[in-house]
Amino acid sequence: MTRSYEVRTYGCQMNVHDSERLAGLLEDAGYVRASDDATPDVVVFNTCAVRENADNRLYGNLGHLRPVKAGHPGMQIAVGGCLAQKDRSEIVKRAPWVDVVFGTHNIGSLPALLDRSRHNDEAEVEILEALDVFPSTLPARRDSAHSGWVSISVGCNNTCTFCIVPSLRGKERDRRPGEVLAEVEALVAEGVLEVTLLGQNVNSYGVEFGDRLAFGKLLRACGGIEGLERVRFTSPHPRDFTDDVIAAMAATDNVCHQLHMPLQSGSDRVLKAMRRSYRSERYLGILDRVRAAMPDAAITTDIIVGFPGETEEDFAATLDVVRRARFSSAFTFQYSPRPGTPAAELDEQVPKAVVQERYDRLIAVQEEMSWAANKELLGRTVEVLVAQSEGRKDGATRRLTGRARDGRLVHFAPVGPEIVGEVRPGDVVTTRVDYAAPHHLVADGAVLSHRRTRAGDNWEAGVRPQTRGVSLGLPSFGVPADQAPAGDGCRAG
Repeated sequence: MTRSYEVRTYGCQMNVHDSERLAGLLEDAGYVRASDDATPDVVVFNTCAVRENADNRLYGNLGHLRPVKAGHPGMQIAVGGCLAQKDRSEIVKRAPWVDVVFGTHNIGSLPALLDRSRHNDEAEVEILEALDVFPSTLPARRDSAHSGWVSISVGCNNTCTFCIVPSLRGKERDRRPGEVLAEVEALVAEGVLEVTLLGQNVNSYGVEFGDRLAFGKLLRACGGIEGLERVRFTSPHPRDFTDDVIAAMAATDNVCHQLHMPLQSGSDRVLKAMRRSYRSERYLGILDRVRAAMPDAAITTDIIVGFPGETEEDFAATLDVVRRARFSSAFTFQYSPRPGTPAAELDEQVPKAVVQERYDRLIAVQEEMSWAANKELLGRTVEVLVAQSEGRKDGATRRLTGRARDGRLVHFAPVGPEIVGEVRPGDVVTTRVDYAAPHHLVADGAVLSHRRTRAGDNWEAGVRPQTRGVSLGLPSFGVPADQAPAGDGCRAG
């Protein structure tokens, strides 16, 4: 009997992409995705360990699933991702109805572990200390018909004192440029218009094979892929961000003028305590050079409030940098200690009430900056890649939603004589902005142009890209003419 599956994902873009790999592995092994109204035979939790309440959230969800499993004979529960890498066999001790636990380094083992657990009628826990195979060698069932994630590296060589990721994801491992470009081309061949290059620190890409300019070269190489309309990347680190990347962004037509550059704090004293290896003036200098090369660039960031020892003076420095940086938006976090990180052992943990008050002030300042930046686009024409609804009110207003080239969220009215048939996710429209809010733009006038795409056709037909693993092991840029067929057993070199 064919068994069904469901993957539940928590955390960052890396986890979202890993879940696409998990879905691809399961479908390769003969599983089918469970329908929304059915109880799946296998539920996979792909977990995150970054947030303070990640543990409680997982065990709460596992608790809710226990009676479901009891009423569904043969059902299996698997837990993977960063929290599994951290907690290991503790998960089975706390939730003995879990069947499989696997880590960040061996996601490819999931089908075999499920089979072994079912055969032996006992829990299987397999946590590796180093990467088994690079995730790109594994098949993937993609969630989007028009946009795709492409990992260029995994792991991180930084030692930020607040971050648990290096201990869970390991040291940086870089894919060869030919492998990356082959995967991008495979996605484009499936109708994908946009790719996002993923890494814990994308602009240190190349460190493993000795080319410090590799990331800029990779961006330029993506510019030569016919049919690829948009290239994004996340996330860079200010320490490694170089002028050749700015030049590549400005010179490569399909690279979007969007930059997510984590700040974390505007205080040099706090940055030093965080081991962030740059200071506020250097950070602002990077933004100045980006805007000089691309005046239309939208710059976003990450900021942590309440790092241990943060004073009111330190926080005021963060607010000052936020005002000077003019971010189009910011992902803001209240510091929470993660066991196993150096910052968790620091004295002077900031009281929760103080952190909350500072956080509220930061949000108010950033809202003001975001709104001002969005108002500058009033009356401007924007190109929108239509997505599935990302707005809570889209149904009531009968608007559709998409992303402009700079990453801004745009809600628009699908009206006007230029529309050809139905506007679908994956199609491309141009429209004029007539309202700006801090977190989105609105265009309620007539659509100026509408281009139906193969991605839109695929969305309408319910078709999503399913890519095989790509592993060439070649250090040059470009895909060689004698590329061997992709297989599942090769290890990225």
